[in-house]
Amino acid sequence: MQRARTGDYGGMSGTPRTVRSRLAAAWSGFWLVPAAFAAGAVLLAVGLSVAELRLGLPTAGFLPSSVAGARSLLSSIITAMISFTALVFSITVVAVQLASSQYSPRVLRTFLRDRITQAALGTFLATALFAMVVLAALPAGPDARLPELSLAVTMTFVLASSGLFVYYLHHVTTVMRVSHIIAAVGAQTRRVIEEQYPVGPAGAPVAPLTPPVQVITAAQPGMVEHVDLGRLAALAREHDCALSVLPAPGDFVVAGQPLIAVHPLPGGQLPASVPETRACVAVSLGVERTLGQDVGFGFRQLTDIAERALSPGINDTTTAVRSVQEMHDLLRRLAGRPGHRLLVDDPDGTPRVRARAQDFDGFLAVAVDDVRRAGRDQPRITRLLDDVLADLRSVALPEHLPDIARRTESRQA
Repeated sequence: MQRARTGDYGGMSGTPRTVRSRLAAAWSGFWLVPAAFAAGAVLLAVGLSVAELRLGLPTAGFLPSSVAGARSLLSSIITAMISFTALVFSITVVAVQLASSQYSPRVLRTFLRDRITQAALGTFLATALFAMVVLAALPAGPDARLPELSLAVTMTFVLASSGLFVYYLHHVTTVMRVSHIIAAVGAQTRRVIEEQYPVGPAGAPVAPLTPPVQVITAAQPGMVEHVDLGRLAALAREHDCALSVLPAPGDFVVAGQPLIAVHPLPGGQLPASVPETRACVAVSLGVERTLGQDVGFGFRQLTDIAERALSPGINDTTTAVRSVQEMHDLLRRLAGRPGHRLLVDDPDGTPRVRARAQDFDGFLAVAVDDVRRAGRDQPRITRLLDDVLADLRSVALPEHLPDIARRTESRQA
């Protein structure tokens, strides 16, 4: 068996990534919305400064009538907006620290992706930068014509920032509640379930692939974030072979661990060596798990909240119960759906890509086994988990019943 290894990329930052994965990382990042607001404010201020002489605005009695008054107003706005920005940043950092210590470090992503916080920070930055550009464009002469439109837009930004700041204070106190965090994680996981686990009959059995002739290994460690099946299928057709991804989304791989196997087609010739870099770029690795193809990450977050709530230092059974109830809804949705299959075949049935998918037994292991172990001395938790299994047994497809029955029988033994 030929064994190939990809080159050393010098750390996670050098991992080859697809355009899709880069766009997804940027969209989920905390910086994108504030940066877009700030850039838009600067462009708007410059554009208004250029068009100011061609436009007139009746603002007598509302805006400053002198250059000195406008300069003083703009300076005050800049100072206030910078203070607002620092306050929002400080509140966000405190909220993140509290959530990490009290609930789970894995729920930080929920806070960082919160669009209200990003919009508040972006609005304050945009107002400050807009005022700075207008201040820089003020004429020097005391009798010069004032940029009335720019000043009016600045005041509009100030009013919008004031209203958004009040709403932000309300919003941050809402998202800090544990019930909101649990509901947010559940809602995100439900969206992934709808995408990855469609409702319908189980597919036909999948024929096993031939033994591999080439194994491509991971260049560095990381969590499997996303498997690009379309890119792998195109690569397999180009080299007239089939590819199988060995780890599942959410698994951790170490440097040198087998990542992708190359299989000859049944009755076909041995394929040419598949380029390692082109194959590896289709399997995105990261430093942490993310929701996408990784439904189990949602269960992991909810279980972490339940386990921490059941710890002796916190002893909050009600929070653990709420987490189990949210996972009950997720498990019930999955119990009535066939297992997820990450595969691509040609129209004529030729296999092209096979990838491991997370199974229902793994979800039960996280949601039921881990929580039962942490709450074995809490009757409310044990009774709730028994009720969850009984309900799942009434709606589960036949392929999931053995996983449920095994846990029910072990409980009765």
